Amino acid sequence: MEPSLTDTLCTRCGLCCDGTLFADVELAGRAEATRLEVLGLEIEDDDGTRALLVQPCRALEGTRCGIYAHRPRCCRTFECRLLQDVRGGAVGVDRAGEVIADALERIGRVKELMARLGQRGRRLPLRERCAETLARETPADPEVIRRRAELEAAMSAVEALIRTRFLGESGPDGPTCPSSPGRPGSDAPW
Repeated sequence: MEPSLTDTLCTRCGLCCDGTLFADVELAGRAEATRLEVLGLEIEDDDGTRALLVQPCRALEGTRCGIYAHRPRCCRTFECRLLQDVRGGAVGVDRAGEVIADALERIGRVKELMARLGQRGRRLPLRERCAETLARETPADPEVIRRRAELEAAMSAVEALIRTRFLGESGPDGPTCPSSPGRPGSDAPW
């Protein structure tokens, strides 16, 4: 039996869970939020009306979901644009793997630059970690100024790649969470 697309691609990626694509995930309701809190996941109440699963998800183990059988409804139904394109035949599996590898490499470079600028492993979504790093006071050191410019350019390239290949958007504003359903009945492992 051949592995599913989600087994082949999603388990190499994890960007929908690690804080790269989304800052949070909108949950179906208080019961789902309570169930996830019992499992040890961090939940926030957004203005008292919505429960949000904070990203990066604490259930993410490498690129796999540690609570796969108990993951939230939106995680069960979300499919990134890349996976949709592979399912629809617009992108081959090998090419999709290359896109994932490229994204992970670029994200690794952003994290490396943030570390060089003093950012130390806070559990924040990638975009927020980068913004926090860039918000620090800049010394007049030309090397720091160069690294900051390099970080801004690297993060801009990551965001463009994420928007076009993983979120399927052409504009600068993306969704804040994977709350819009993907293909009904999807069984994606994240």
